[in-house]
Amino acid sequence: MESIFEKLESEVRGYCRSFPTVFTKAKNAAMYDENGKEYIDFFAGAGALNYGHNNDYIKAKIIEYLENDGITHALDMYTNPQKRFLEVFEEKILKPKGLNYKIQFCGPTGANSVEAALKLARKAKKRQGIFAFTGSFHGMSMGASSVTSNTDYQANIGTQTTGVTFLPFPFGFYESFDTIAYMEELLKDPNSGVAKPAAVIIETVQCDGGICIAPEEWLVRLRALCDKYDILLIADDVQAGCGRTGEFFSFERAGIVPDIVTVSKSISGYGLPMALVLMKPELDVWKPGDHTGTFRGFQLAFIGAVAALELREQLNIDKETKRKGAIAYKYMKENIEPLSDKISVRGIGMLYGIDCHDTVLSKAIVTECFENGLIIERTGRNDEVIKFLPPLIIEEDRMLKGLEILKNAVAKCV
Repeated sequence: MESIFEKLESEVRGYCRSFPTVFTKAKNAAMYDENGKEYIDFFAGAGALNYGHNNDYIKAKIIEYLENDGITHALDMYTNPQKRFLEVFEEKILKPKGLNYKIQFCGPTGANSVEAALKLARKAKKRQGIFAFTGSFHGMSMGASSVTSNTDYQANIGTQTTGVTFLPFPFGFYESFDTIAYMEELLKDPNSGVAKPAAVIIETVQCDGGICIAPEEWLVRLRALCDKYDILLIADDVQAGCGRTGEFFSFERAGIVPDIVTVSKSISGYGLPMALVLMKPELDVWKPGDHTGTFRGFQLAFIGAVAALELREQLNIDKETKRKGAIAYKYMKENIEPLSDKISVRGIGMLYGIDCHDTVLSKAIVTECFENGLIIERTGRNDEVIKFLPPLIIEEDRMLKGLEILKNAVAKCV
């Protein structure tokens, strides 16, 4: 019988096709469907649930705020939740890391933070060009899609985008290619056909690109090149940020400071819509209302975000992320990778890819995982990479149980 979803919901729906059940409840790193079946969650809302489902500490703060009739919608009017978030974010993130950023509350999605960052870079530098990278994913709106390398996504924009130059990301076929030297030649050569851009936009870890990690030395060289040629460096930390790699920002490992940073997904701590653009103060050239939106600065998200930043310290999240990530990596290298010469494992923090180098195989594995109570998605150029992305707070025994389900699925499918 045709379900109400198939009858009325658009064909654009995606994840429900991989996980065909109706979910009714979720807690920490587990989800439950309408039949009561438990699923271990290695998906974490595509990275929006680093602190798990219905975290008790964050939930209590949100409920308390609602019970006191706290304001829920205020656009960008001043509110106590907004004030508290700014104070805590500066105290616990910016100051300890020596970062001097102003904060923009844009529309509540990662794509909108990218849109705002691109507009701001072009406005600040009075140049239109943008350098982006192969394997990149920055969102589905028009501007974000223009710097996303997938040609199918670009085709859906409906109009020709201009001014974006895609360069090789140092992974796979391009790993030995010196992209930084190539960029410099483009900038130096008056006949390269490529004008100096306003900005370079980079994911230091490409998540949807297949868990591809930019080398630290390469990132240092990229930062130096941008400085040399007066080009802004935008770090898209929408998915790899908020502690996923073992530090709050994914670029910290390289010791670099981007000019602009986009943050979303887990910044609210509770899966609530929220996005930020962080910018060096001298780049804040916006006029009032230059980039606006009805749902910028969602008040409940501010409450959740403050609680999440407090929880990070209480649980020593960065240290725990590295510890549990090392356990998971060791398990995958010793128990999953040897099952087939097709399979290789790579990643950082609590973000790993099991590269099957085969789209049919990866699909068979994630389907088998789902049938056995594990939710895990695919990523990469042709969805050939299985993405390990559990909540950072996942219990160690539950993580190992999920990895065992994954191992058994691989063993059955290879």
